[in-house]
Amino acid sequence: MRTAFIETLCELAQTDERIWLLTGDLGFSVLERFGNYFPERFVNMGVAEQNMTGVAAGLALTGKTVFTYSIANFPVIRCLEQIRNDVCYHNLNVKIVAVGGGVTYGTAGYSHHGIEDIALMQSMPNMTVITPTDPFETKQVMHAIISKNGPCYLRLGRGGEPNIYGNLSPFEIGKATCLNEGTEIAIFSTGPIISEVLKALVYLKKNNVNPYVINFPTLKPFDDETVKQIASKVTNIFTVDEHTSYGGFTGSVSKAMAMSGFNCKLTQICLTDEYISITGTQSYLHKYHGIDAEFICKKILEVLK
Repeated sequence: MRTAFIETLCELAQTDERIWLLTGDLGFSVLERFGNYFPERFVNMGVAEQNMTGVAAGLALTGKTVFTYSIANFPVIRCLEQIRNDVCYHNLNVKIVAVGGGVTYGTAGYSHHGIEDIALMQSMPNMTVITPTDPFETKQVMHAIISKNGPCYLRLGRGGEPNIYGNLSPFEIGKATCLNEGTEIAIFSTGPIISEVLKALVYLKKNNVNPYVINFPTLKPFDDETVKQIASKVTNIFTVDEHTSYGGFTGSVSKAMAMSGFNCKLTQICLTDEYISITGTQSYLHKYHGIDAEFICKKILEVLK
């Protein structure tokens, strides 16, 4: 996904001289092509994310569209005050890119996990929050957020994510898309973890369970209407996301369900509300915390008994 991001950013920057890219001393072997093509618009800000965000805000005040880039929580939590006071308060055209959301950098330990980020970014007025599903959707998202004025938080995988959408063009800011037409129950998800949901779907169908599978790439503004429509058709909704259990994606689904007025049960499948003190690969941590395909399938069948 990070390769899709930088390729699309380079394409857009060829015709839009407002585009700048700032990095917090990261992105080596990924960002060089932007630096080679547009050296006057590429700055390595060093390990100083607060300063990076402040400079991005200053550039945006001069009419630039500025992308900040770093791993997981570094462009978010470390500089939250600058995002709040400098960027969002002034509704500036700064796009914050966090690569390796969730537990992608699981072997690097808790300092590199981006697992509270969505709840934090959703709470910021003026902020658009997007978690693409695959490399193709990442490209579509890039075109959309360049066209939308104001701050945006873009949470990406690290790389190697499977393509879910092929060559379809499904993305529109604020709109969910259906990946499987089902009956009686639904699985809502967001981001690359959807690949685990689709694996679980295969097992569920073998057990005569055919859920709706709905992808919500935009977490703010949220597609309340799709939640309402699905809640009117099913008895159970399951949410699957790579985030802590408070706020975030499930928080938005819960709010939309409460406003829908339909009596539908909600089950949350996500990371638990605790510090992750162990290290391991992303797939290992998915399994350890019960958000891999096997557990998703097991949990759904257990609830439906």
